[in-house]
Amino acid sequence: MRTFITGISELRTVSELGTIKGASLLIDADVITWVGPTSEAPAEAKDADETVDVGGRAVLPGWVDSHTHMVFDGNRAEEFEARMAGESYAAGGIAVTMEATRSAGEERLDKLVAQRVAAGHAGGTTTFETKTGYGLNVASEAEAARVAARHVDEVTFLGAHLVPPGADADEYIEEVVGPMLDAVKDHVQWIDVFCERGAFNEEQSRHVLEAGKALGLGIRVHGNQLGQGPGVKLAVEMGAASVDHVNYISDEDVALLAGSETVATLLPACDLSTREDLAPARRLVEAGVTIAIASNLNPGTSFTSSMNFCVTTAVLQQYLTLDEAIEAATTGGAKALLRHNVGDGKDPHGRPAKGTLVPGAAADLHILDAENAINLAYRPGMPITWQTWVAGKKVYG
Repeated sequence: MRTFITGISELRTVSELGTIKGASLLIDADVITWVGPTSEAPAEAKDADETVDVGGRAVLPGWVDSHTHMVFDGNRAEEFEARMAGESYAAGGIAVTMEATRSAGEERLDKLVAQRVAAGHAGGTTTFETKTGYGLNVASEAEAARVAARHVDEVTFLGAHLVPPGADADEYIEEVVGPMLDAVKDHVQWIDVFCERGAFNEEQSRHVLEAGKALGLGIRVHGNQLGQGPGVKLAVEMGAASVDHVNYISDEDVALLAGSETVATLLPACDLSTREDLAPARRLVEAGVTIAIASNLNPGTSFTSSMNFCVTTAVLQQYLTLDEAIEAATTGGAKALLRHNVGDGKDPHGRPAKGTLVPGAAADLHILDAENAINLAYRPGMPITWQTWVAGKKVYG
């Protein structure tokens, strides 16, 4: 089925094509086949099965949310309230969610994750990564991996999220890289570790990543969230696709990232919730580091899937331009998942690329209820997503 979308006031392709005014695009099944000024539309546009006029609204690629923790039950509202009253954040709060998640059951977790994906669609997100990491035992981590695989685009194994209460860290790591990894490996594409004080040290983190890499899993790292540490160095050294948080980084860390393919993923909603310093977005961009913006949806430090909010925060408080923030939340996130365009609209695996609107890429659209995308920052907090399309089909609006 071919769909011709027209009446676009501003088409932000997030590519070398730039922003096109008075634009249209043509979709064939789930892939974009043409974009450009409406006056230059190809003849086949007239023969499309469906024509959709968006009425002078702005269109950009759907958000690529490359860092979430969707598979959980319960919340930590009391912890959040205490933090807002002045208590500091510590990694150990994750254990509170563990019990609720272990006892939820697969059917309930399925419903919860489906609801969270739907909420993401309502805010313009079209590509989702999510992690395990709230079960912290073999059975629950395997359950989380199965649930995640049914709902999102990329699944990450995060058994090394925290040492469960009463467990020995080194003994627990052997469980993570042994029976736990074996139980989840058929349902995940990535492995991650929380390399941070209160969680896992560099040696333990390296052991986890090496075990995943030996099975062909891609590598991600939680690092440098609560203070300077080895996370960035470890991620770059091991060829991780991303290192996420990066609130506290040295000049050496910045240089390492700038000379690598590792994406620095910023999580602004989390920074606000934990009252940590916002990640140094401007510093990273000016150094030539590829950055991504993601929601970090989780019950403890970022109970939101609103990428609109994260992009707004990046512009208003992290000193990114709108173009830089949009790119980070689309193609930056796609690169962090190896779903970015490497040529002809295809990703490194030959699939339609995410996070860009060019011929050959996935027909994933975020249509704003505004003439210009700057309204994301100009009208902070306003409901601005009009429609969301995934693979050529409308999923919201």
